[in-house]
Amino acid sequence: MSEVTTVLVGAGLRGTTYARRALATGAGRVVAVAEPDPGRRARAAREFGVPAERVYADWTDVVAAGKLADACVIATQDRMHVEPAVALAGLGYHILLEKPMATGEGHASAIAEAALRNGVLLAVCHVLRYTSYTRYLKELLDSGTIGRLVSVQHLEPVGWWHHAHSFVRGNWRREDTSAPMLLTKACHDIDWLVHLFGTLPRRVGSFGSLTHLRPEDAPAGATDRCLDCPVEAGCPYSAKRLYLGCLGDEDQEFWPLSAVTAEHTEAGVLEALRTGPYGRCAYACDNDVVDNQVVTMEFESGATCSFTMSAYTPMEQRRTRLMGTHGFVEGDGTTLRLVDFRDGSERTVDTRALDTLSDRTRTDGPLTVDAGAGGAGNPGPSPEDGHGGGDEALTDAFFAAVATGDRSLLLSDATESLATHRVVWAAERARTTGTVVELDADGHVLSTA
Repeated sequence: MSEVTTVLVGAGLRGTTYARRALATGAGRVVAVAEPDPGRRARAAREFGVPAERVYADWTDVVAAGKLADACVIATQDRMHVEPAVALAGLGYHILLEKPMATGEGHASAIAEAALRNGVLLAVCHVLRYTSYTRYLKELLDSGTIGRLVSVQHLEPVGWWHHAHSFVRGNWRREDTSAPMLLTKACHDIDWLVHLFGTLPRRVGSFGSLTHLRPEDAPAGATDRCLDCPVEAGCPYSAKRLYLGCLGDEDQEFWPLSAVTAEHTEAGVLEALRTGPYGRCAYACDNDVVDNQVVTMEFESGATCSFTMSAYTPMEQRRTRLMGTHGFVEGDGTTLRLVDFRDGSERTVDTRALDTLSDRTRTDGPLTVDAGAGGAGNPGPSPEDGHGGGDEALTDAFFAAVATGDRSLLLSDATESLATHRVVWAAERARTTGTVVELDADGHVLSTA
């Protein structure tokens, strides 16, 4: 395959993750970068060997320069997706777009329409679709191994420290500057569940709120910053303990520490905690997004699904139970336990033995792997480890699709990604209005009750 030239729009953690993978595999080469933060901009230009005349402070400069590459990676802040995506689609760029597509349905629709109108590929980074674990599970369901799917229980254990990092101190803490947490964190999961069912739900309900990490919950004696706090040592949300503890660990220095400071030394971390947002007391921030939420869905077949997102867990693999008419499956992002009702047999599959989606095409039904088999794969729940290999597999699929023109390599397109986002917005509407929302086959709201 030919090398795909790429513009990196947004050189933060997510954008550089995709660009690094493309460079490492030889599938892509970054020829221009647009990033408003001067430190990140300089680091990205240096890392990817971008010439000075193709290093920009703003995406509008990329547009003004005309078509510079085959594709672009858009990984700006969520509220800044729509304008560059529409403009770059208009120039004929194929787009790898970090999730969520946008923070509102109107903007997401505009992006999808621009991609369709200009005939370009649009891959939203729903990376959970691309893991070996998901591929095996999807094939198992589609083959009828457990009969007709009747009910699903799914848990996203966000993790207490991760919630404090991203959704209390971090960029996604407020709806008015970002979006509801169900969209920014869990549109992954809603999309994944729809992928498993193979259809959108017809009715959606939801409950959730901010229950902790509010000023009224602060422990006695707490101060506004962890470095000055006399009760910091015993606090579960100590920024000092969390971020100093990242030093010396390459993965944790990449994430979450790089969001806090580029100076990965004790002095650098302490200075960032003394002056920056990540050193604030978790009880004294301006956060307003939920810390727990339940979404319930009913499908045309009568099947049901419950999804729980909670901050008050360890940061672990997502946990899922799938109940069918002929069998039962439960999984943890790595292994699957399968019980067959027809003979009472039980087996365990370790999906790490499977190769990545981009390496092979299946046409002969579900894979079979012996319990406990080892092998490739890096299943995991977080950006730190590539979302269980999903980051890498999605990147591989996108660049291969651009190089070959084979759209089938992508597991969702603009229309499908927009539809699963609509389910998220329906759930938020249900939560905030105390109603059940009925959807049509494309995810448009029909009624509320």
